[in-house]
Amino acid sequence: MSDEGRAPGAVAPVGQPRSSYRRWGGREREFVEVPLPPMRLVVPKGLSPEGERALQAALARLATSKADNTLRAYRTDWSVWCHAAPILGVSPLPADPAGLAAFVSWLRDQRNAEPATIRRRLAGIAWVHRLAGHPLDVRHPLVAGAVRGIAEEARPQRQASALLLADIQKMLKKAGGGIAGLRNRAIILLGWAGALRRSEIVSLRADLPRRSDESWNHIELRGEGLVVRLIRSKGERERPTEIGIPRGKGRDTCPVRAVEEWMRAADIRYGPLFVPVSAKGIPEPRALSGEAVRKMIKHVAGEAGIESTSLEPISAHSLRAGFITEAYKQGIDDESIMGHSRHKDVSTMRRYVRRAKIVSGSVAGKLGL
Repeated sequence: MSDEGRAPGAVAPVGQPRSSYRRWGGREREFVEVPLPPMRLVVPKGLSPEGERALQAALARLATSKADNTLRAYRTDWSVWCHAAPILGVSPLPADPAGLAAFVSWLRDQRNAEPATIRRRLAGIAWVHRLAGHPLDVRHPLVAGAVRGIAEEARPQRQASALLLADIQKMLKKAGGGIAGLRNRAIILLGWAGALRRSEIVSLRADLPRRSDESWNHIELRGEGLVVRLIRSKGERERPTEIGIPRGKGRDTCPVRAVEEWMRAADIRYGPLFVPVSAKGIPEPRALSGEAVRKMIKHVAGEAGIESTSLEPISAHSLRAGFITEAYKQGIDDESIMGHSRHKDVSTMRRYVRRAKIVSGSVAGKLGL
């Protein structure tokens, strides 16, 4: 590594996004994605050749240190901040608490951003600052206070409607016919039984991934059921997670049978497990998008007469929320559910407990009314 390469400002391989059109604040707007600033790296003096090679390898791994969706979101956060900074008359790098507080209010007042979105923007901006050698404290009282104030005035945060077992049974009858219907049934049953996130569903492969496909999750069919291996699941950055899905008791509600029927009908032997199906019923050789899964779940639920509200809309996450809620209703303990759903934070799980038992567990029912 040359002396120039050792100087602060070495560029980490985080990728250079292209300009694009994005949906922002519910309206179509054109904004150019801003490349992430170079990584500032202070390299210790006197590194051996072996140390330099190891450092280069560490820099190369930076690109895979975050899930693709997370890194993509951080790039968008940075671009939004760089767009707003000149409007607000503040410096984008390094940022200061006053500038960030103004940004928080600008997001709310000019873009009608929800508190969760604002917090995510701040997290992305802070990550980029650390990358560039400018640690940023988004918990500064001025910034944190602005966020809390917005949270107080904002409407309650939306949560995905939980699709319970009875809802799933209704949806299976309205999943559609032909190959597309078989695929929809497989997605609904596997997504629900595995408490899978949307990103996990669309990244499943039918075969073992090649070396170049290490970021793909995959399934393994066995006599007693199937195993889902999540290589790049949220919260599972260190090692793959395996989830067992046994064969169901009912022929029409067995997730393993549904996957087998879909794979056989669509001749899925390798590559993405779930793919688009053309209007003529022909499977296409590419992975189904997460947005397509969301639309399918919402459409099938509507066809089944399952209603949602503005605060609890039906989405792909409704499968995961529904499985956890149903498990609580049936008395399964926290530890077992968390082991299956891959939750690390029990407080997050407790949100599902409150929703599952909000009526049956209320003290109002214990007072003799």
